[in-house]
Amino acid sequence: MVKQFFYLTIIFAMSLSSCKSDKNETARGIDPSNLDTTAIAGDDFYQYADGGWIATHPLKPEYARYGAFDALGEKSQEQVRALIAELSAKKNATGSIPQKVCDLYALAMDSDRLNSEGAAPMGGLPLISALDDKNALSSLLPELFREGAAPFFSFYVAADDKNSSLNILHLFQGGFSMGDRDYYLDNDDHSKLLREKYTAMIEKLFALSGFTETESKAASAAVMKIETRLAKAASSRVELRDPVANYHKISIEELIKLSPEVDWKTVFGNLEGLKELNVGQLNPIAEVSKVITESPLEDLKYYLEWNVINNSAPYLSDEFSAARFEYYGKTLSGAEVQRERWKRAIGAVDDAMGEAVGQLYVEKYFPPSSKEKMLNLVKNLQTALGERIQNLAWMGDSTKVKALEKLATFHIKIGYPDKWRDFSALEIDPEKSYLENMTAATCFDFDYMMSKFNKPVDKDEWLMYPQTVNAYYNPGTNEICFPAAILQAPFFDPKADDAANYGAIGVVIGHEMTHGFDDQGRQFDKDGNLTDWWTADDAARFKERAQVLVDFFNNIVVIDSVHANGQLTLGENIADQGGLQVSWQAYQNTLKDKPAPALIAGFTDGQRFFLAYATVWAGNIRDAEILRRTKSDPHALGKWRVNGALPQIDAWYDAFGVTEANKMFVPKEKRVAIW
Repeated sequence: MVKQFFYLTIIFAMSLSSCKSDKNETARGIDPSNLDTTAIAGDDFYQYADGGWIATHPLKPEYARYGAFDALGEKSQEQVRALIAELSAKKNATGSIPQKVCDLYALAMDSDRLNSEGAAPMGGLPLISALDDKNALSSLLPELFREGAAPFFSFYVAADDKNSSLNILHLFQGGFSMGDRDYYLDNDDHSKLLREKYTAMIEKLFALSGFTETESKAASAAVMKIETRLAKAASSRVELRDPVANYHKISIEELIKLSPEVDWKTVFGNLEGLKELNVGQLNPIAEVSKVITESPLEDLKYYLEWNVINNSAPYLSDEFSAARFEYYGKTLSGAEVQRERWKRAIGAVDDAMGEAVGQLYVEKYFPPSSKEKMLNLVKNLQTALGERIQNLAWMGDSTKVKALEKLATFHIKIGYPDKWRDFSALEIDPEKSYLENMTAATCFDFDYMMSKFNKPVDKDEWLMYPQTVNAYYNPGTNEICFPAAILQAPFFDPKADDAANYGAIGVVIGHEMTHGFDDQGRQFDKDGNLTDWWTADDAARFKERAQVLVDFFNNIVVIDSVHANGQLTLGENIADQGGLQVSWQAYQNTLKDKPAPALIAGFTDGQRFFLAYATVWAGNIRDAEILRRTKSDPHALGKWRVNGALPQIDAWYDAFGVTEANKMFVPKEKRVAIW
């Protein structure tokens, strides 16, 4: 399990297209049909670079956002689907990975069986219903957490922030499921609508689970009351981005004093050797005790039952999944219809045993040559970032030395793990229900996570699956990771020219590297420990420059009167700005002592670099999804990862002749200059 909220920083979305040039030469990486040449590059580069793609790729009903990244994600899903179909045609040995993957997928696809079973496969509710004493509540929690529910809070085993070589227990705020803390607290019309629809979903799912209309209404009122209390006590998403403010290592005795109504030793399964843990947020954990003390027992039972029902619903009948989609898919994000069943099935199999699927995926789709080419690209980007650090006028020499040490010790992961996880102990039984098998997989994963407690951190473990179209940086291990699925044509195309590849995958690499030095990542040293290795003056200068980026994005209107959140998106915006700068420099390094690159498809190499970058973020998005992502996503919207990032890059002005007469022009002295 990955440490959430501020530990895993990801690129989130990217892809490229390919075409032929006017001279019938291969011009991989740039497709002129993606452009809208009626737009002016310096006024709205996103429209100029992506307007053609946007016009020819309207939103599919199942999507709240559909972009180049989603298109590549669909390709990966289709590859996995074809792989499963091929394996299903064979006789697979019982207990083998192909047997488990194919049987679980078949269970997910069997709508007739799911609809005939209804709510019957769901367990846990009778035990909660029989609860007659608050003192016994804690005894129910261990199995609820093990099976995937997370009432009141969450906990996980991961590296100690200040001793990155050792896995410890972390306790984190939680227990509310509407989508974001602020939805419970804000009084704008949109938030009120979300609360109304969320309440309706709770009532519907309780009714489907066999509760009477009166009980279902009482349940929804109880759930909203408890979840609202937990949300009020919780830290905001911006506050969660501060690793220092979310680190409180205390003894188990201190935790008991902080929140005495919970039998913590029982909740944690009496972990052997548990003497202290990190409580990420103190106030929300203290509030849990108050909620238990002050809430009627019947309300607490409804709340626990809701956690079981909501956790189980995706793996039950169509009525359950449809009711859940009505809120999470349609109301919250704006999608019109559910994803096709096979796509949901692929997602579930990934959730259950993603690395096992990844092992099969790599064998079929990922050539070893791609891994070697990526290693070379990463080395080039490391060199370029090192050069930029050495030339920073605002950073002092002592901080530079430590920054360069951190850069040199990046742990680089490309394609797939060197050692695959063992799934032999996981049983997938086609005689059991879909939910029972998904629960077995969840328990298997939970036990695997808890087995790491008080043991050395395995820095070779992967936190993403090879078939995932994404990338990440993890400050706790100082690692950058690029799964196999993002390293395929046309996104990473060995036959494309360097300018296009550096503008696309090169910026991805630079983005993840820069995360090691963004407002969060810079607080971790080369060994992954949360420690201050900056001089006070250098830290102050960094914050001053980062604030320029915060202010710039705060001024962006994303829809109607809603502004972007520059503080929430700061880390990703720094990484975009740094990734562009670093990859551009790495590309320039490849041109030394070489003739000037020729035009391709009528574009200079500099233009191809920035067009390739912009194409990564091409997409359409619904209004509801704009609001949702602006509230909760640490990444800026795709449009602003182009129109917000490029005005900070001097080379972009040169490539497209942007002047102060253009709308996107930012005076040089006001441009963000960090990395």
